[in-house]
Amino acid sequence: MLKEIIIAIQSYYKAHHFIREHKLWKWIIIPGIFYCILFCISLYFFGSTANNFIEWLSLKTGIKAWLAENGSGLLGFLFAFGGIMLWLIQMLFYFSLFKYIWLILGSPVFAYLSEKTASIIEEKEFEFDGKQFIKDIFRGISIALRNCLWQSVYMVSILILSLIPIAGWLTPLLALLVECYYYGFSMLDYSFERKKITAADSIYFIGNHKGLAIGNGLMFYLIQVVPIIGWVLAPTYAVVAATLSLHEAKDIIPSNTEA
Repeated sequence: MLKEIIIAIQSYYKAHHFIREHKLWKWIIIPGIFYCILFCISLYFFGSTANNFIEWLSLKTGIKAWLAENGSGLLGFLFAFGGIMLWLIQMLFYFSLFKYIWLILGSPVFAYLSEKTASIIEEKEFEFDGKQFIKDIFRGISIALRNCLWQSVYMVSILILSLIPIAGWLTPLLALLVECYYYGFSMLDYSFERKKITAADSIYFIGNHKGLAIGNGLMFYLIQVVPIIGWVLAPTYAVVAATLSLHEAKDIIPSNTEA
C-alpha cells in the first residue's frame, strides 16, 4: 500500500508538468473557479451549522452547566478539546456531502479530462461516442452516490465515536483517511469507465489497491490547504493525477486487471 500511496502522491507533481506541457489550463481553471465559488459559500454555512450543533448539544446534555458548576480546569480542557474534534468531524462530514454534489455536477468534465489525459499518454485519439459518454456520466454519478452512502455510514459512526472523551481525539484522522479513500476512488473510476470495466470490477480493483485512492485523496486535501489557488486547482488536478497514477502503477497491477 505504501508504494501505491507514493505513486499517487508523485502523480500530482507529474500532473502539474503534464497540464503545462499540453496546455490543458482551460479544463483546469474554468471548472476550478466554479468549484471555488461553491466551496466558499458552503464553507460559511457548514461552519455556522457545526457551531450551532455543538452549542445545542452542550445545552441539551447539560454539559455546559455541569462544567460551570464543577469548575475543573482539566475537565474544561478535555471537553473543549473534544468540542474541537467534534467540529472537525462535522466539517469533514459536511464537506464529504458537498464533494459528492460537485462530483455529480462535474462528472462530464472529469470524464472528458480523464479521457484527454489517457489520449495524450497513449498517443492515440479516442473516437467520441455520444451514447458512451452519456453512459460514462451516469456511471460516474452512480459511483458517487454509492460512495456517498457508504462514506456517510462510516462518518456517522465516527461522529458518534468522537463524543467519547480522549478516544474521540483520534477520530479526525480516521475521518480524513475515509475521506481521502472515497474521493480518490471516484477519481480513479473515470479511467475504468473509459476502459468499459464494470462498476463491480472497479470496486474490487480499487478495494485491493487502496493506496492509489488514499494517496490521490490525500494530495487533494493538502492542495486545498492553500486558499483560493488550491481550491481552484485541486479537483481537476486530482483526475489528471489519478489517470497518470494508474498508468504509472502498471508494473504492480496484474496484467488481467490493468486500467
